[in-house]
Amino acid sequence: MTMNESLLPAIEQVVRNVEQVIVGKRHVIVLSFTALLAKGHVLLEDVPGVGKTMLVRALAKSFQAELKRIQFTPDLLPSDVIGVSVYNPKERQFEYKPGPIVAHIVLADEINRTSPKTQSALLEAMEEGSVTVDGITRALPQPFFVMATQNPIEYEGTYPLPEAQLDRFLLKLQMGYPSADEEIELLHRLEKMKPLEEIGPVMTLDELRALQQKVADVHVSDTVKRYIVELVRQSRAHEAVYLGVSPRGSVALMKAAQAYALIHGRDFVIPDDIQQLAPYVLAHRLLVRPEAKWDKLDAKTILSELMARTPVPVQGRR
Repeated sequence: MTMNESLLPAIEQVVRNVEQVIVGKRHVIVLSFTALLAKGHVLLEDVPGVGKTMLVRALAKSFQAELKRIQFTPDLLPSDVIGVSVYNPKERQFEYKPGPIVAHIVLADEINRTSPKTQSALLEAMEEGSVTVDGITRALPQPFFVMATQNPIEYEGTYPLPEAQLDRFLLKLQMGYPSADEEIELLHRLEKMKPLEEIGPVMTLDELRALQQKVADVHVSDTVKRYIVELVRQSRAHEAVYLGVSPRGSVALMKAAQAYALIHGRDFVIPDDIQQLAPYVLAHRLLVRPEAKWDKLDAKTILSELMARTPVPVQGRR
């Protein structure tokens, strides 16, 4: 199985819509949609100018969803993200003024440029789908999807995301540079028009919510669940790993696999789904020992090793 496997017609329409803006990154679009259907969130780590922001905007336009952008800076406060209560003298009471986190799709741009205190303001929103201001908890709009970006080369003035924050992202993706042909195609498209202004909605929010509900109905056999657990448990025992994948990571991999199977028109998960998704779901949840880096071991290399030595179960239809 590959990322080129045929998709459900409705989802194929969304992917092609986004592809009018983002050239040659079909796998990233499909994986982003996987996270959206699984009610998870995405961390995009890559150099500037490869289309991270355009991807989020194109997704939002495909569903006519409300999009808010938060530019994370060192002086950003938690209240700038989740909102504040302001006293209304006419009504003689405090009123909640929503922050930019209150939207269907939130672009958290350069998330690692703000302090850990402000980063933590996202935790409740990403995990619970709600925000708490002055002791009052308010539900966020549904669907709620955060796509955060960070630059891997600009280390000055950044704050590394803590493990608790990384664990909240279902997938960690990289866009990568386009090929020469893809970059030429991009120049052709941008020569006389702006593709983002040309696309419109191809799926309603109600249809998106219905697809999200169907994810839970995708069957995961005991065999596949054992395969997930075996991968995760081996990560905890690896000699080069300081902190292995948590049980939250096991659940995340299963949920992502359910959404991935649905996208490809199946009502059951197969081991190939796990193999396709594991690098994007698990790698950022591994904390590698500092001394292992001298041996050029990183999380992706270790995960590839674990997958290679973990027997793949034979799985057919349920």
